[in-house]
Amino acid sequence: MLTPLDSKVSDINAENLGISVKDLMGNAGKAVADFLNERFAGHKVLFVCGPGNNGGDGFAAALRLDPAKTSVALLCEPSKIHTSESRYYYSLLECTIARYSDDMLDSADVIVDCALGTGARGSIREPYASFIKAANASGKTAISVDVPSGLGCNLAVKPRYTITFMDVKEGMDQSNCGSIVICDIGIPYEAYHNVGPGDMLRYPIPGPDSHKGQNGRLMIIAGGPYYGAPSMSSCSALRTGADIVRLFSPENIHHEIASCSPVLMITDLPGRILCRESVKLLLQESLNYDAVLIGPGLGTDNETMEAVREFVSGCTRPLVVDADGLTAIRGMRLAGNAVLTPHHGEFERLGGGNPEDLARIMNATVLLKGRIDMITDGARSRINTTGTPAMTGAGTGDVLAGCVSALISKGMSCFDAACLGAYICGKAGEIGFKSKSYGLIATDIIDCIPSVLCEGLK
Repeated sequence: MLTPLDSKVSDINAENLGISVKDLMGNAGKAVADFLNERFAGHKVLFVCGPGNNGGDGFAAALRLDPAKTSVALLCEPSKIHTSESRYYYSLLECTIARYSDDMLDSADVIVDCALGTGARGSIREPYASFIKAANASGKTAISVDVPSGLGCNLAVKPRYTITFMDVKEGMDQSNCGSIVICDIGIPYEAYHNVGPGDMLRYPIPGPDSHKGQNGRLMIIAGGPYYGAPSMSSCSALRTGADIVRLFSPENIHHEIASCSPVLMITDLPGRILCRESVKLLLQESLNYDAVLIGPGLGTDNETMEAVREFVSGCTRPLVVDADGLTAIRGMRLAGNAVLTPHHGEFERLGGGNPEDLARIMNATVLLKGRIDMITDGARSRINTTGTPAMTGAGTGDVLAGCVSALISKGMSCFDAACLGAYICGKAGEIGFKSKSYGLIATDIIDCIPSVLCEGLK
């Protein structure tokens, strides 16, 4: 089942793979026309079209029908048609075209609803409301394209058939769509299985009136034997757009971490390693944050491993477990709100086998890092192909963990954050490689994350 956002993401990813929106619209039109020719040959067909791509699907379908028995009713002025693709197919029409009026329904045998697509929300405005009411009262056969206009709103078309593309959309069932016909319009499998530029639409952009702390508060528990890993994961999270990142680390490395960047906020924990005596404090502090990252640079001291297990068992916030933290949680079943980020060695230590099976066993999203990243929650799986062989150096995993945890703190689901985080870090590595070649290091990737955001969110 696809959400409206899933559909937009797939369209952009398909275009990135060489399948244009224009081609997809043409294929959608062909699918609708083929259905009409098969079921309603010889009938008078009226397409009621809005200004968006849903209307464009209608224009592309009308082109393929007998113009003598086909007409198009516009719910807007032709100059208001939104997209170049829709305008293109509109320009090719040879059938009767007129501004919509309710009486146009009287002369039609079949009404094809192409008024509103998946983006409709709230109360339906005119002239769409009048059309929907008239169509439902007409007694004519109504066929909706992609989704019934107004689906999920206060008023919606009640069609006999709904012709949809790729998969059913969120909220669709037989009670509100009639018979659902799913058509293949040529969207490549990779457009929704591979993470791509379209997934940048999932990035949580701050609202214009948002304030400090409203766009991600992240807690990082890291360090002890090592200080590079916690500093890199923290800086990566900040570069990914988390508002507040606070690092909780053993007091012996405070000055080393602080020297890495003046923007790092550090809370000292007693001792030279993470100890069980700190767990109660950390669990209480975690309630003040939107997400938690635990693991980078912790080391594998027995007491640290016990502390990690105790914290993970008691934490109620979404978690990212990375690096040494993964060693501690082998055999644990988590709460379903966690991302595990193992490389292949860590994956084997967690149990190995099939990543989907491990995700189900541990009740977590698994991001298995490699030449091709695999992301799965046990029910869904995607792959990420961004990146470069130069990203095999130390610290790149810490950068990824910081990026994923920042996205979760900003409100993304664990699965979507793991997918997008892998994509962003891989693209940042590709940008860095252009100037650093095989001298690329983890901090270069951090520096390039804003460039990925600038390009992907424009």
